[in-house]
Amino acid sequence: MTWIEENGSLVRTFRTPDFLTAYRLVGAVVAPAEALNHHPDLAFGWGYVRIALTTHDAGGITDLDRRLAELIDEAVKPFE
Repeated sequence: MTWIEENGSLVRTFRTPDFLTAYRLVGAVVAPAEALNHHPDLAFGWGYVRIALTTHDAGGITDLDRRLAELIDEAVKPFE
């Protein structure tokens, strides 16, 4: 699955086999977010993780969001 633009955000949703995998996938997002000091909106539960990236100060998607999306894609490869 790829990132989509939705309401001024880059969004990607993952399906996972269980809650623990969803939790671990969210954990994999922490290091890239901290490295760029840019933090996604996350929602997760049994079987899913939804990540939304936007730069609130800019009122939408910026290059920083796109860069973080690339780093997240690398970080979550073990879960795909």
